[in-house]
Amino acid sequence: MAEGNGGSRAEAGVRESSEPSPKRSSIPAMPHEECVEGIRSALKHPTVRFLRERMESAGCLVWPRLIRAATCSSAGGYASQQGIQVCCNHMTCQDEITQVMIHELIHAYDDCVAKNLNWTNCAHHACSEECVKRRALMSVKNNPYCSEGAAKDAIDAVWDICYNDTRPFDRAP
Repeated sequence: MAEGNGGSRAEAGVRESSEPSPKRSSIPAMPHEECVEGIRSALKHPTVRFLRERMESAGCLVWPRLIRAATCSSAGGYASQQGIQVCCNHMTCQDEITQVMIHELIHAYDDCVAKNLNWTNCAHHACSEECVKRRALMSVKNNPYCSEGAAKDAIDAVWDICYNDTRPFDRAP
């Protein structure tokens, strides 16, 4: 993973990566620099700010380069000790960037607060999904440790408990 250079990006907490990957569908992705600006803009969004504040108040490390702009095979992702990547080659508008950041910040929050979270455990991953079942299934199926059957079983097993766990929000957003 290559980091971009340029002081303003690092100061804004945005890293750049240029891992080769195909673009999605026929909708053109936004230019990389526009995506980086979109990440900076999303950092000002009330929900993104709320999540960052909740992470900090829970003692989570919110390092300056938590989020990086990348070229990759999905819309975005979170990995422990690596942070969040927003896949610019899949972004077409500001709202997509903001929604990916919110989604991945929730994973980062869960990873910090739930000290025993194991991302190779399909049920743990399923519990971190704040989406409806169909969206949760899509996300958990993308985990290389979870087959489609294991993802469905995991979601069914944890749904009632995890669906009602809205932390860090007071209620479902």
